[in-house]
Amino acid sequence: MANETTPIEMDQAYQLWQQLTEKLSDVFDAHGAYAIIAHQIAVTTGTKVVVGVASILNRYYDVWICDSAGEIEQTRWDNAKASFHTLIQTGNVNFQQKYDAPPAEVINSELWRIAKDTILTVPLPWPGKYEPISPPGILCLIDPGESCRLDQTNLGPLAANLTVFIERANLRSQVYGQDIRFSVISDISYSLTSTLSLENIFQQLMDPIRRTLNVESISVGLIESDSGEIEFIDVMLGPLFQGVLPVRLQQGQGIAGWVAQHRESVIINDVYADSRFHAYFDQQTGFLTKSMICIPLQVEERVIGVLQAINKRDSHFNDSDLLMLKAIGGPLAAAIENAQLHDVVLSEKRRIETIFSNMSEGLLTINGNGLVTNVNDALLTLLQKPADQIVGQNVDSCIRLKKGSLSELESAILDGEDENPQLAADLVQNEGHSIPLLISSAPIKGETGETDEIIFVFSDLRQIREVERMRDDFFHGIIHELRTPLATILMYARLLREGKAKEKEKANRFLGVIERESDRLQKMVRQMLQLAKMEASEFHRSAQPIHLNGIFDYMLPPLADRATEKGLTFRQNISADLPPVMGSQEIIDLIIRNLIENAIKFTPSGTVQVKAWLDGDMICLVVKDEGIGIPPESMPNLFGRFFRSQTAVERGIAGTGLGLYMTRESVRKFGGTIQVSSVAGKGSEFTVRLPAVKE
Repeated sequence: MANETTPIEMDQAYQLWQQLTEKLSDVFDAHGAYAIIAHQIAVTTGTKVVVGVASILNRYYDVWICDSAGEIEQTRWDNAKASFHTLIQTGNVNFQQKYDAPPAEVINSELWRIAKDTILTVPLPWPGKYEPISPPGILCLIDPGESCRLDQTNLGPLAANLTVFIERANLRSQVYGQDIRFSVISDISYSLTSTLSLENIFQQLMDPIRRTLNVESISVGLIESDSGEIEFIDVMLGPLFQGVLPVRLQQGQGIAGWVAQHRESVIINDVYADSRFHAYFDQQTGFLTKSMICIPLQVEERVIGVLQAINKRDSHFNDSDLLMLKAIGGPLAAAIENAQLHDVVLSEKRRIETIFSNMSEGLLTINGNGLVTNVNDALLTLLQKPADQIVGQNVDSCIRLKKGSLSELESAILDGEDENPQLAADLVQNEGHSIPLLISSAPIKGETGETDEIIFVFSDLRQIREVERMRDDFFHGIIHELRTPLATILMYARLLREGKAKEKEKANRFLGVIERESDRLQKMVRQMLQLAKMEASEFHRSAQPIHLNGIFDYMLPPLADRATEKGLTFRQNISADLPPVMGSQEIIDLIIRNLIENAIKFTPSGTVQVKAWLDGDMICLVVKDEGIGIPPESMPNLFGRFFRSQTAVERGIAGTGLGLYMTRESVRKFGGTIQVSSVAGKGSEFTVRLPAVKE
């Protein structure tokens, strides 16, 4: 090949230059440009041409092979087969003869397998003043003959010209890629502002970022405020890890922990070479983490989690990838914070609504105009009105009080006289009945400290009044019950002292009265002591198996005698060999004795029956009488403390109102039940069921 440039050579080089310029002027695809270069040079020079371009990670070369007839083939060679690296590194036009190349390279090289004797090469892009953006490549002319007018003199300038088009095409690809990324970032940012669901946030986030960055997985870890640990749940790990148990990292653990702790982003293209990497997740799932970008998710100065892009396909992570992830990190952190705050607000709202709805006291709220904004079921029950007749109405038109009004409480709050005013009043119902209430109120203040709403609490005082009445009745009854026997004892004692009973028979009668009244007093005192013990749960601390047959054996005969003395018929039907029940001797005695004594006391004439038998796992005790019965209006309060029915009071039947209360509480303490059925004037039947102790 001649060293001097002839006019023919200049004409061919100029013609080739002109043709390539014309064909590449509107080509913006790098691979398309390489194919045109290979084809045009091969056809113009009559020489086989090979063009090779390295992949981003330099793992292989994309290769175009074109013969002099213009037939082109595109293939891919790995580094060993290509043997391009040494030729590219020269940085200049290189004329290589086959016998001068290393034997091993010749044997393994696809390039030398095509060439017979010589190769004329030039690097693409051509080295210049600036660092090229295109990947390393090479243009090879295989066995150039006489017809080829390209040589070491003119091939370099041609490569420099071609570099302009190659760089332009790669730059256009980068710009196009950036446009796509900006578009993805814009779409993601818009999507993140349109939802308050964490699950929707991650679903909208994963696929666009994964496709744009060309990575295997995107994951998000959130920091727990209490422990500071980072938690990755399956919905945050992407589709590859659905169903995987949550992954937790301690503070500072792993790359994610380091990023969160130091508030710094990292690009790591070989995670197993990084001492910070925590391989636990890979070990548990079988997934192989190779490379990673990890950025902190920050809201102002507070780190709430991390965002990770894992395993870049066919490439290394670069600064462009990091910039994209950072651009998404800000909107993502804000969206997560908003979603979490939204969940907290909803949870608090549901909690308040549950409390509001299920309070036993009536609740009502009004706004600054005195209109009702909310009301709970308890108050609707008191008012005997539906909610649609209350909400939105003026509060004074809905709540009618015999004395005073809710407007007075509202004014006291708004005027600053009292922040928690109260009012004791009677609520007027639809039927004209009134209910005693204690109405409490309090302001609900907004962010500015001004009162936005006022809440009213309506406490029903009927039960308290009933307890007070029963307490008064109890004390009056106790005083009466104590005064009568004490007066009788005192009178007969004075008669004895004054010698009014000189005869023995009369003295014995006086002493009998004193003894009977003393027994009556003792019984009352014993009942009060039993109540005190029950309140202190002393009966139940020494629970043990108790055999009922023994109790019936010593208890029923004297009670039967008392019934007979009163003129009653006493019947008993007690099964033999009843299994024991759990309790104490004293409390079981109290249950049986109270029921039978009540039956005798409240039966002027007729029959008293006592039955006991085993029914499955329960022992049933039934005490039935033909006494005065229980009025229907007394049934709801029958087992209340100090309660005595009006019938018993009117008939002058003595009692404290504690017997049935103590009986029911005792039965319940040992897992039993008590039921009553009664007809006024015809009698009552009490049924007690106690669990039998299994042998």
